[in-house]
Formats: sequence, structure tokens, C-alpha cells
Amino acid sequence: MNATAASAAPNHAWPTLTTESWGPTRATFHMFTQIVGKVRLAFAPMVNHWWQVPLYVTARGLSTGAVPYEGDVFDIEFDLLAHRLSVRRSDGRESVFALEPMPVSEFYRRVLDALAELGVEVSIHARPNEVDPAVPFADDHENCSYDAPAVTAFWRQLIQAERVLTVFRSRFTGKVSPVHFFWGAMDLAVTRFSGREAPEHPGGVPNCPDRVMVEGYSHEISSAGFWPGGGAEGAFYSYAYPGPAGFAEWEVPEGAFFSRELGEFLLPYEVVRASADPDGLVLEFLEATYDAARTLGRWPEGAGAA
Repeated sequence: MNATAASAAPNHAWPTLTTESWGPTRATFHMFTQIVGKVRLAFAPMVNHWWQVPLYVTARGLSTGAVPYEGDVFDIEFDLLAHRLSVRRSDGRESVFALEPMPVSEFYRRVLDALAELGVEVSIHARPNEVDPAVPFADDHENCSYDAPAVTAFWRQLIQAERVLTVFRSRFTGKVSPVHFFWGAMDLAVTRFSGREAPEHPGGVPNCPDRVMVEGYSHEISSAGFWPGGGAEGAFYSYAYPGPAGFAEWEVPEGAFFSRELGEFLLPYEVVRASADPDGLVLEFLEATYDAARTLGRWPEGAGAA
């Protein structure tokens, strides 16, 4: 094996990345993903629960997937190995720029310029959602950090989470979402559905129209995922909507707990990373918390079986 092939060999370790160590970069990269996600939102046809807007984990980073545009498609990919943003059209044209320390305002301008270079005209709601304050992208000169190794480590966390969440998803025969990265809260998520409608969501999420939450939570769910918060190195989470009586008291694996503040179960990433069987622990957590939602919520028998 030559040096190039050896250096490209897959790394299956669960990387260490404390949330404190990359706080400024995390805040900046969050805004980067919101800008790119909003470009996808501008063109993708509406799918139930906003499934048309997330990003997806790839072998090099995060991508919009194919986005329809005037009888054609384009995509945008964060290459988190080479640290560049690629905007590509299906006619072979590509516009690329480096991911490096820069204000959100500069990244926003470069994305629009790259799209224009490929003939894509776009107008987005140019301020972030689900954060407070919501500084318009063009005016955000404060968030400007980009720690490349930290961003790569985060992506490798997402790879590990995506693998296990995909196994969990495969065990359900009912309606279930893809495993996808929601840029609003910066989390990787998968959601199972009971098949029944849910009470209307009250909304109230910072700088997010209530109609977004009403559509997202229109049906009864058990949702789980990974988020770069909730623990020293991030956390796996699981919640139910609506939350059934007794949900918080359900027995979960050692190391996991119910957060009254967040209204969901958490399994800190650092607990998973230190485990002798990280995949097994995460799956045990996911199955236990889904079982709580299904059992206490009295889901119909035909909703799907784990």
C-alpha cells in the first residue's frame, strides 16, 4: 500500500472533540450550514415534516444532495477533508472556494457569487433560524472562526452517529424519516411515526415561524439523533411528541438520563466513546427510549416493529 492509500484508509475511531474547545468555530460553521441549507430550501419541493431541507453526511463532509433548478440539478458540498465548498451543476461546471477563517458575511457573499457563476439565481431568507439573536448573514462579522481539525472531528462524530442511526432506522417497518442533518439546530436526526396525528405544536422556537414546528410535529413521533451539545463532547438524544405520562421515568442504559430542562433523554457522547461497545450502547439507548414512547404512548400495533 502506498503512502497516499495508507493516509486515505478509513478511521473508525470515535473522535474526541469537547464542545468547549470549538465553541467559536461551532457557532460559525452552524451559520455556514444554515446558508447552504436555505439555498436547498429555496428550490426543493415541499416534503412532509420539512424533509426536503436537511443536509446529508457524505464520504467527504456534508451535502445538499441534488437540488432541482430549471430542468437541471446542482449540489453544494462541504468537503471537510480538503476544507473547501464545492458548488456543482450537472453540466460539469463547478465553483469552489476554501473553507477557512472568515466572517459569516463573507461566506454568504461567496456562496451567492459561486451560484451566480454557475447561472443559479437564488433568494433566501437571509437570517438564521432557531438561534437568538438572529443576526442577518450579510451583517454577521463577529462569527468568523474556522478550526479545520475541529470541523473534521465533528464530521467524523457525525459519521459514527449516522452509521448507528441508520441501523436503528432499518429496524422499523413503519413511516420513518431519513437520517438527515437539520441545520436549524445543527443535529443529525431520525424520526419514527406512530401513524396518528398529534396535538398542534405550540411553536415558540426562537426566530422560527410557528408553522414550521406545526408541520414538523403534525404527527405523533419518537425522534432521536446526535447533537454537538448536551454533554462535554455532545450527546445522543431521544424524545417523544407528545411526551406520554411516565416517559421521564423510563429505565435507560447506565450513563443516560432524562433532562428536565430539555425534555428529552440524553446519552453523552463521551460516555459512548469510552464504552467497550459504542455501537451497542447507542442502539440500546435508542431502542429503550423508543420503547418508552411506543409503550407509554400506546402506539398502534401496525405502526412498525423494532
